[in-house]
Amino acid sequence: MNMDVLIVPLIVFMVIVAPLWLILHYRSKKQVGKGFSDEEYQQLNELASRAEKMAERIETLEAILDANSPQWRTKHEN
Repeated sequence: MNMDVLIVPLIVFMVIVAPLWLILHYRSKKQVGKGFSDEEYQQLNELASRAEKMAERIETLEAILDANSPQWRTKHEN
C-alpha cells in the first residue's frame, strides 16, 4: 500500500480529531473527577485552537497546490 494515501488522513486525524477527542475526554473527566487546573485547561484550549488553525492552513495549502499543480499528490509516488 502506498504511504502517500495515508498521510493526509493521518494529518487530519492528528490535527482535528485527536485534539477534539482529548478535549471531550478530559471535559468528561473534569465533571466526574477533580479535572484540570485553570492553567492546564487554558493550555488545552490553546492547543485545540492551534490545531484548528493548522488544519485550516493545511486545507488552504492543499487548495493552492490543487489549483497550481493538480498532479502534486501523485508526483511523490516513486
